[in-house]
Amino acid sequence: MNNETLSQLEQLIDQLISQNSQLQTEVNELKDKNSQLIDENEILQLEALESEEKQKDTSTTLTGLLEKLQSAQQAN
Repeated sequence: MNNETLSQLEQLIDQLISQNSQLQTEVNELKDKNSQLIDENEILQLEALESEEKQKDTSTTLTGLLEKLQSAQQAN
């Protein structure tokens, strides 16, 4: 190999090392973002379950109140 070929090879290797470093940084950022999104998803699922439970409780309460009203109207 001549000096020009070695120089080109060295430049290519430097470029590859630089690209690898950038990609590694990007992978780490994406992993962090993925972890954040997983955590956020879990929180949203818990909030949805809590909301569903509150809706069931409200529905049960309203059903009970309607039954009381109907019973009161039938008694009259």
